[in-house]
Amino acid sequence: MSRPRTFVPPADARAYALATERGEFAVVDAPVAAGVEPRGVALLLPGFTGSKEDFNLLHEALGRRGYRTVAVDGRGQFESDGPAHDESAYAQEELARDVLAQAAAVGAGRPVHLLGHSLGGQIARAAVLLDRTPFRSLTLMASGPAQISSSQQQRVKLLRDALAVMSMAEVWEAMQALEAPEELEEPDGPEEGLEDGEDLRRRWLGNKPAQLLATGRQLCTEPDRVAELAALPLPFHVLSGARDDTWPVPLLDDMALRLRARRTVIAGAEHSPNTDRPAATAEALADFWDGTGPADRDQG
Repeated sequence: MSRPRTFVPPADARAYALATERGEFAVVDAPVAAGVEPRGVALLLPGFTGSKEDFNLLHEALGRRGYRTVAVDGRGQFESDGPAHDESAYAQEELARDVLAQAAAVGAGRPVHLLGHSLGGQIARAAVLLDRTPFRSLTLMASGPAQISSSQQQRVKLLRDALAVMSMAEVWEAMQALEAPEELEEPDGPEEGLEDGEDLRRRWLGNKPAQLLATGRQLCTEPDRVAELAALPLPFHVLSGARDDTWPVPLLDDMALRLRARRTVIAGAEHSPNTDRPAATAEALADFWDGTGPADRDQG
């Protein structure tokens, strides 16, 4: 399960419902820092069981580099609405078309940088394959070429089996009973407002069961579409931690080669470099975006 370090966004960020042609989506929208020349806009997609809060520790650093960042809850994630029991609403193409609508809304007619973490990376890939024109670049963060590892597939199967017979609240209690205390290293970002158990529970209960069932199945059956992606004239970035049990790091290395992508490995991070090592992750992202082309000076 993705674990944000803090549910508190930066002071100058706005949390609101982004209106798009496919409905409203909950976002955290952080501006370019005062006095900094705007360089572009980035749309950030969270992973399985994640939310927009997973990117809270990146916003300020990216704002200082000239990037407005908009982190979004996808359909049926946390504070974005969606049907509770209709899995067809969460087919990958449906979620990808949501991303195209989100990009159009935040980009105001100009291409945006797209970043997807884990499941979000595979949804981002699907969106780019539908239409690359809304995007200036694609970053796949801890997101691999095809299905997740066998051990993670077993975890997803356990979750799917539990959701078939238990309520979301009951599943949460069962997960807490099974989970060993987590020993986390200190993040290289601010320590105020670190994650609270009640916030995590509230986020979990905000997820729609059908969304978890449908996207969990996608993670376990996703085909390799790297060759399709590599054929597009778009800058790619593959970023991960130094260890990853969802997609092994050598698999991510190979994917980057196939994409002719920039490759970044964040030392000391695992599957969530955005929360494990936010300062180093933000620096790597901004360096990549800086190199993708001229700044869009009116995107603040």
